[in-house]
Amino acid sequence: MYCIVLYCIVQPAKTYNNYKITKLKLLKTNAAIWFNKICKVKDLNPNYISIRIKTTRDEKTTQKAVKYRIGQEIKFLYKKKQHLNRQLYQLQLEAAAQPNGMWQHAIVQTDELLNKTMEGRYQTLNKNWMHS
Repeated sequence: MYCIVLYCIVQPAKTYNNYKITKLKLLKTNAAIWFNKICKVKDLNPNYISIRIKTTRDEKTTQKAVKYRIGQEIKFLYKKKQHLNRQLYQLQLEAAAQPNGMWQHAIVQTDELLNKTMEGRYQTLNKNWMHS
């Protein structure tokens, strides 16, 4: 009997935490896509891209390599976003099948919390590309 009660308490919490973690990863991926697109449009070189070419006069080659690298990063991030969306969909289906019925309230609360977290992240990204 104790195992059944423990399962009924732990399983929704596990699903809720997995949802929260996956949703946060998805939101961070969206922010990274946005940042990379801004860098590509404004011809900025993000700090995580360091391409070294032996001669200093090949600046055009360096710029093309940076643009290519940003494009590859955006492609990777879109694939990651698609994978995370599938995971979120599966977690929502699992949670909707649970008998307690508190899932809708948990989603609303989690989304509000994560949106507040991501507002700060977007402000930081805005500062980063404005000062570059």
